[in-house]
Amino acid sequence: MVADGRTPRLAVLIDADNASAKIAPGLFAEIAKIGEASVRRLYGDFSTPRMQSWRDVSPTFAIIEHHNRAHTSGKNASDIALVIDAMDLLHSGRLDGFCLVSSDSDFTALAARIREEGVDVFGFGEQKTPLSFRQACKRFIYTENLLPGTADTGGGAEEKTQPSAIQPLTAATALIRTAIAQLEGEDGWVMLANVGNQLTNLAPDFDPRSYGKSKLSDLVMLTGGFEMRREEGRGMFIRLKPAPAKSGGKK
Repeated sequence: MVADGRTPRLAVLIDADNASAKIAPGLFAEIAKIGEASVRRLYGDFSTPRMQSWRDVSPTFAIIEHHNRAHTSGKNASDIALVIDAMDLLHSGRLDGFCLVSSDSDFTALAARIREEGVDVFGFGEQKTPLSFRQACKRFIYTENLLPGTADTGGGAEEKTQPSAIQPLTAATALIRTAIAQLEGEDGWVMLANVGNQLTNLAPDFDPRSYGKSKLSDLVMLTGGFEMRREEGRGMFIRLKPAPAKSGGKK
């Protein structure tokens, strides 16, 4: 929610050259957690056959296609059009945030410029996205985590499964340790919700799904390096596991 209590209005700007149409259902489901996708625009040269997959899904999600023919080889007219539109939308003052969907580091400066105006930027791209773009966003969500996953349960019905890990568990453990240390809770205990917020501050691309779990609490348990407790009316707390007691002296 924004200051006046309404749902944040977001501009979703998709670089069709650097994003797969397969992510569309997961993308808009994820954006719905953040706010309302008031503006939905797709940029690319739609005269090329490789854009057909986006043309197939754009009506389903009410995405407006912005056709930008590449007049010169090596020049990306779509990127330029996306940036121009983003700045126009930014200065209209009608929006509370931007969702930039691309794995292209060329949008780093755009993300940084929007945030200078106090407007949130949420990035969506593949794990290969350069660090500069990921760090320029308030949050960065890997599109690998947005792809659908189903498995046969043995009873004939299909249900969603946990996504496969795309990052090592040791990286999550180190980040969680750092977040706890920075929060300095009493007796080492800190609220899990606060840890989650601090993790996003430390690493905009942090996401439990990248480690094979959909919830932070499940990821914490998976690491095996932390203690957890629930307090009635206050939620979940965690702390580092105490070091094992040393064995007795020599006999």
